[in-house]
Amino acid sequence: MCKASPCKCDHHDDPTGLLTHPFVVVEVPSPGAHPVLPAKPLASEKGLAFVEVKAILGLSLPMVLTGLLLYCRSIVSMLFLGRLGDLALAGGSLAIGFANITGYSVLSGLAMGMEPICGQAFGARRYHLLGLSLHRTVLLLLSSSLPIALLWYYIRPLLLLLGQDADLAAVAASYLHASLPDLVLQSFLHPLRIYLRAQSITLPLTACAGLAVALHLPINYFLVSVLRLGIGGVAWASVWFNFNVVLFLILYIYFSGVHRDTGGLSLGKECLRDWRSLLDLALPSCISVCLEWWWYEIMVILSGLLLNPQATVASMGILIQTTSLIYIFPSSLSFGVSTRVGNELGANRPDRARRAAAVGIWCSAALGLTAFSFATAVRNVWARMFTGDAAILELTAAVLPILGLCEFGNCPQTTGCGVLRGSARPKLGANINLSSFYAVGMPVAVGLALWTPLDFRGLWLGLLAAQATCVALMLVVVNRTDWTAQAERSQHLTGASAAKDDEAENKTAAKAVDDTEVDETNCLLVTVKIKQ
Repeated sequence: MCKASPCKCDHHDDPTGLLTHPFVVVEVPSPGAHPVLPAKPLASEKGLAFVEVKAILGLSLPMVLTGLLLYCRSIVSMLFLGRLGDLALAGGSLAIGFANITGYSVLSGLAMGMEPICGQAFGARRYHLLGLSLHRTVLLLLSSSLPIALLWYYIRPLLLLLGQDADLAAVAASYLHASLPDLVLQSFLHPLRIYLRAQSITLPLTACAGLAVALHLPINYFLVSVLRLGIGGVAWASVWFNFNVVLFLILYIYFSGVHRDTGGLSLGKECLRDWRSLLDLALPSCISVCLEWWWYEIMVILSGLLLNPQATVASMGILIQTTSLIYIFPSSLSFGVSTRVGNELGANRPDRARRAAAVGIWCSAALGLTAFSFATAVRNVWARMFTGDAAILELTAAVLPILGLCEFGNCPQTTGCGVLRGSARPKLGANINLSSFYAVGMPVAVGLALWTPLDFRGLWLGLLAAQATCVALMLVVVNRTDWTAQAERSQHLTGASAAKDDEAENKTAAKAVDDTEVDETNCLLVTVKIKQ
């Protein structure tokens, strides 16, 4: 039957209502209707870049604050170690270095495998994948913690086998034995951070870290000074800190309802299947992180082989603490860029992903220039906060400008790693780190430090060569990225392409039904809109 109003249909008086000829329905806008306006012109590229800067900084700045809070935590721990005496400080430092090399770097690197999956899944609105990735990564880290825990448990005979002092080995073993529960907590902490960060939830991370840091000082005082638990008390305080952060994050996720759209917090059978995509990303990410972490530990070992090992090792400790402080800023920027790139690729918006990567690189260049200026400006006063030894002061002042140049390259390089993580290409990052740090940087560092008068400065010039190579390769890779192809890869990684195929099939079926109904009525309807 004809459903047009009498004023709009010439065939309304057809008594049968069976219209066998095409007809036209003319829609005349009412007198009070607003005219159709032309579309607004697209925003300029500069305006879009400014919007992207705001988005990246909105993610990165809370992460900077979180990093600074965690840095304060480590300072508190070192202060309480120092109060226990030189042996406790040396043994604790040895244990922390060993834990970083064999445990924390591995868990941190493996957890990075879920970052591109979560970021792209959130952009593609495949929210259940975030929950699955969280559960799978927690299980992966827990299983990886077992051999690490076994290694830590038997650390004392291993250190003695390597020629360490017996008392020093005993203190380090005590610290690591007390830190064993931390492996379980780290297995939850890293995935929870990435799970929230992929959804652009960063302020709660900062709030939870701040609350835990506020409790860290009294907990250390209680365990070390009141209960007199010694070096074990310092280790347990660090474990307690991570327990508090994990607890606060879980409480936030539960009461905020973030978990509802992502499949909840309880494990299901589905998280025990389809691990290949996670492992393909987690293993290269782990290798990439470990290669970079291990480099600095190797630098400490090499500094002990130089002309004045006591001064060079002490200066190396000060400089590594300095790089750790500066690194908070590019790493936070890297997290923000990774999230933005992943979200946009998941949403199948390659142009926006490209813009996020470009804006992130430019921001990192400005950050690198700031880091270089800072390191150069404080070269004559920085080491005085740690020591008054003339030899250490001289070495540190001579190397700080080189360190600044290293950070000038490290900032874009770290952001480039974030771009590769966000676009699910950790293998490229691992290959770049391997070739830059160990094929270029290591030979240069060893050659200049041991076989030329440069001595301690030669080690850092080797790092500078590694950073220069790394940033050059990163920029080439990012510049040559086919963002359309990466967006297509993202659709396959998140399963969005399969979902779209199903949706297209449903639409095709619905259209076929509609066409059948039209054929039955043999009616062709044409709508013409007349603009005022």
